[in-house]
Amino acid sequence: MSIQYGKLFNLLKERKITKTDLQKELGISSATIARLSKNEAISLKVVEDICRLLHCQPGDIMEITYDLDKPLLKLFREEKEMKLKGGLYHQTQIKLAYNSNRIEGSILSEDQTRYIYETNTITMSKEEATPVDDIIETINHFGCFDYMIDIADQLLSEEIIKEFHRLIKLNTSDGRKDWFNVGDYKLKPNMVGDSKTVMPSKVRGEMTKLIIDYSSLDEVKFEDIIEFHYRFESIHPFQDGNGRVGRIIMFKECLRCGIIPFIINERHKQFYYRGLKEFESEKGFLIDTCYSAQDEYHKLVKYFIE
Repeated sequence: MSIQYGKLFNLLKERKITKTDLQKELGISSATIARLSKNEAISLKVVEDICRLLHCQPGDIMEITYDLDKPLLKLFREEKEMKLKGGLYHQTQIKLAYNSNRIEGSILSEDQTRYIYETNTITMSKEEATPVDDIIETINHFGCFDYMIDIADQLLSEEIIKEFHRLIKLNTSDGRKDWFNVGDYKLKPNMVGDSKTVMPSKVRGEMTKLIIDYSSLDEVKFEDIIEFHYRFESIHPFQDGNGRVGRIIMFKECLRCGIIPFIINERHKQFYYRGLKEFESEKGFLIDTCYSAQDEYHKLVKYFIE
């Protein structure tokens, strides 16, 4: 990602404002002025102060371009560090949190999810009652995504998976129950629909085997990530939150392996569930569903990097 401030200097020239005038008016250092001149990143506060002074938007003073040969993970990290609004990182945070939580029964809309992310507040109609856990888990998902971005290039481990679960379920009503075991494997049996999952006493062994099998692959392909997801969901290692953890694992592993990630949305939901249920007899159904979701997310990626 590269930043150009040519628009800013053209605007200053039009309004007959010198660099010295800008520095004095905003009380910024000569080093910041130098960074602007060299097209180097500056703090978000300075960008906002300049826009306030010139009565304009960030897009009126700066241009951001993305190099296609840079890994997607690097782009996410740069935008996260900049706290860039409206970019791919920003849009992905909202879409992934909304869709992953929606699959699990959250009643928050995408607009409400966006509002929580952008303003740390929520708006509801007078007649509408929203479960507190829906709001907490949405906020938690934002933090979990940030953690995932920070460690995405590390090899997948049980410790990382458990931390995903801890971050997603932190401070929820489930998290306040000792037996729920937030951030660790389940203590009580559970089922997915009418399908039995691995018993608590066998989860640790099955998860260890799953990680070893996956780590032994010479090259991780898209299909391998989907198969890992199926095996993970079949084990269902946590008391609850397995779907959200499983989907953020897939996103992480796609980034680590240089594969375009994807978001399972409402349109894919039923196909996704069917694919998981029928995976043993027909792997292609789930894989094709994930490819369809990948194609959709790729369109969003291309918008920002081409």
